[in-house]
Amino acid sequence: MKNTKVAEYWTKQENDIVKCGLCPHFCNIGADCTGKCGVRTNKEGTLYASSYGSVTSIALDPIEKKPLYMFHPGKKIASIGSYGCNFHCPFCQNHTISMEYKNLRFEQMTPELVRDVALLAVQDDNIGVAFTYNEPLVGYEFVFDCSTLIREAGLLNVLVTNGYINREPLEKLLPLIDALNIDIKGGYDGTYKKIGGTLDIVKNTIKTAKKHCHVEVTTLILPDENENDIEDLAKWIAELDPTTPYHLSRFYPRYKYSNKPPTPPETMQNLYNTAKRYLKNVFLGNM
Repeated sequence: MKNTKVAEYWTKQENDIVKCGLCPHFCNIGADCTGKCGVRTNKEGTLYASSYGSVTSIALDPIEKKPLYMFHPGKKIASIGSYGCNFHCPFCQNHTISMEYKNLRFEQMTPELVRDVALLAVQDDNIGVAFTYNEPLVGYEFVFDCSTLIREAGLLNVLVTNGYINREPLEKLLPLIDALNIDIKGGYDGTYKKIGGTLDIVKNTIKTAKKHCHVEVTTLILPDENENDIEDLAKWIAELDPTTPYHLSRFYPRYKYSNKPPTPPETMQNLYNTAKRYLKNVFLGNM
């Protein structure tokens, strides 16, 4: 049976339209419709978190897979994903749960069950829960409720996110979060215009998160699209903190970019060398 939960951060408009305030899209959502994320649904003038408790993926992963290389290295973390995303990246590496999920099968889990699964996995070197695979912040209410119980149980909370969220909900959640990996798509708004977003919002999320907890940053290297952004991004991250771990992830053909070749290894190595001029901790992933 599907869980239901009234969403946070919304206001009622005329004609039973609701305006969502969770992320900077500020979607005006009509009756029986969802926002751009696909998971915040207007039912009779009330906004519901319609993906609440719907888990599409669950695994015990190495912490390095998030990727978090400088946060409890060598440990494992219980990783769960739902569905939906507030970006629409044509190169998405997990598009079957972020955007093409209409016929997707999922399990219903309560926050208490998530906590209990995480505690059971402690015997297998688990340190907590990572909200990952799809964009976890579109399922904000479930992440918040789970994180509260996980923290009370003495375990750790991790977010793997695109960072596209408004300041108020972010600052409410961050005291419960121990580490984030934040994906920055490119160094210019042109990249974000393609996927439906604004670069400065993501940069502000990174700045705010670094005041609260451990942060690592990832960029997926898209051939002929964002290679020229990496030097500027590395400079910007270094201005915040030159020890911030920066992951350069190799693109593989997926979704609407299924006909594009993978990022050449020599491109990855060259960009690694570029980023290392500014940052102390640069990592190559998915090679």
